[in-house]
Amino acid sequence: MAAKVDMKVVLLGKEFGGKTSLVERFLHERFAGGAPYQNTIGAAFGAKKVTVNGETITLGIWDTAGSERYEAMSRIYYRGAKAAVLCIDLTDETSFKRARFWVNELKTNEEECKLFIAGTKQDVVIQDKKARKVDGADLQDFADESGARLFETSAKTGHNVEELFQEVASACVSARGQATFNPNGNTVALDSSGGKSSGCC
Repeated sequence: MAAKVDMKVVLLGKEFGGKTSLVERFLHERFAGGAPYQNTIGAAFGAKKVTVNGETITLGIWDTAGSERYEAMSRIYYRGAKAAVLCIDLTDETSFKRARFWVNELKTNEEECKLFIAGTKQDVVIQDKKARKVDGADLQDFADESGARLFETSAKTGHNVEELFQEVASACVSARGQATFNPNGNTVALDSSGGKSSGCC
């Protein structure tokens, strides 16, 4: 049975850019230590309830594969998404260079999708400044240019993870319309006689 959620959120970005770790921290409040995650194939789905201004909504989160060979497949999963979190690895310059591709993808395929940028592995660059390969000012300029809200995050420490997804949820609450999403990416409008709690977007 398809999971009922109030807002479909998709995570995008280069492989090994920290997407899965970010989702694991948010959904399960855990971090896998130094062990690398297995490369995501296709996408993984999870959901979590978030309260905004006294209203509880459910975020349905798709963690998509970052490998270039799965890019066409990823379009299936972000179809109908109301928000996207673009993960940029602060320790990997190529992750930043690749980010523009994902922004263009969203503008082409999901023009109304709200964009958030997560600079991942913040704990690493705090501990070792030489590890930072993406300049903070350049990242902020890119976020401004893309119309995105920027958060530097750490899945290890939890820094800014809750804040990021709380902001995503707030964007949902402030949006108009009602819909529910299921994991295959389809959007189903709710009618007033459906007896379901009101969704936000």
